[in-house]
Amino acid sequence: MSESEAKQTTQSAQQERCVCREVMDHFREAFGIAPEVRDHFNNSRIEFLKGLRAIIDSRIEHLSRPSTHGTKIAVE
Repeated sequence: MSESEAKQTTQSAQQERCVCREVMDHFREAFGIAPEVRDHFNNSRIEFLKGLRAIIDSRIEHLSRPSTHGTKIAVE
């Protein structure tokens, strides 16, 4: 990867916005937010993402289980 491609990739990653961050920005504009409140929202964003990860992990585990279709029985 060239230096310009790496720089472009880094810039696009920095421009992506999280929904939680968007909500936080609207609250800050409307009400003003103290640093301790901002910290609380940052922590809640992390917990929200951990919750999504748990849901995904659970679904992957469910789909990874071998299916049980029953057993074949020889009929005479």
